[in-house]
Amino acid sequence: MANYVIGDVQGCLDSLLQLLDKVQFNSQKDVLWFAGDLVNRGPRSLDTLRFVHDLGDKAHTVLGNHDLHLLALWCNSGRSHESDTIAEVVNAPDGEELVDWLRSQPLALRLPATKNNLNNSLLTHAGILSQWSFDDALALSHEVQQVLSGPNWQAFMAELYGNKPNRWDSSLEGFDRLRLIVNVFTRMRMVRDDGKIDFKYKLEPADAPPELKPWFELEREFPGEGPIIFGHWSTLGQLKNKAGYCLDTGCVWGGQLTALRLEDEAIVQVEAVEPPLPTIP
Repeated sequence: MANYVIGDVQGCLDSLLQLLDKVQFNSQKDVLWFAGDLVNRGPRSLDTLRFVHDLGDKAHTVLGNHDLHLLALWCNSGRSHESDTIAEVVNAPDGEELVDWLRSQPLALRLPATKNNLNNSLLTHAGILSQWSFDDALALSHEVQQVLSGPNWQAFMAELYGNKPNRWDSSLEGFDRLRLIVNVFTRMRMVRDDGKIDFKYKLEPADAPPELKPWFELEREFPGEGPIIFGHWSTLGQLKNKAGYCLDTGCVWGGQLTALRLEDEAIVQVEAVEPPLPTIP
C-alpha cells in the first residue's frame, strides 16, 4: 500500500492519469490525497471531479480556491472569468451530486502516519498561520466544513469573497471568521511584518517587497509538529521548504504534475499533457 499526495490538478485529468500510471497506482490498495484545486482552467474539470469522486475512500481532497469558486458559481454568488472551465460541471446531469460531494470536503486533513519524517503531517491547499497548531487548524477547518455541508451553505457563499479581515483574531465571529479561515487555507501566500495577510502578491518570494514574507518562513509557535504539505503557489519555484512541501508545480501552465509518496518522500512528476495556458496568473 502507498499514499500519494498530489498537487493542483485543475482539470488536467490526462496529466493525472499519466501520473497515476507512472506510479502504478492500484485503486484496490493505494490511496490518493489531493492538495485542492481539482478543477478550473484545465480542459476536463467535470471528468476530474467524476474520477476522484468515483474512487470513494481511495481518494481524499481538501478544498482549494478554485473548488470554492465552482461552489460560488453553482449558487450564483461568484463572477465567472474568461479562463474558467467549470460551466460544464454546473450544467452536467450529475452536477448537483458532484457539488454536494465537493462542499462536504474539508480545508485541512491530517495525513496518515508513516515511519519517516512525514509522520504527523498536515495537508491543506495554501497553508496555515504560524499561531495555529495542527489541532487548531483541523478544528477551524471543521467549522467551515459544517457550514458548507449544511442546508444554509449558500448564504455563506454569498459572503465568501473579500480580503477583510486580514489578521487572525480568535474572537472573530460569523461570516468574518469563516471568510478569514477560508482565505488562510485556500489563498494565503505572503504575510506582512504586522501579521496581516497579503492576498495580492503571487510571484516568487525573492522578488517580494521586504515587508512581505512567505507564510512558511514565519516562526511557528508549535515547532514540534510535522510537515505541512500544500499546493496553490505555482510560482514558488521550490518543492521542499521550511514548512514541508509545495506540490503545485504549474501543470495547467505547462509545468509538471507532482506526487509525493508519503512512505519514502519520493517525488514523482510528469510533464503536462494539456496545452499550457498562455500566462502565469
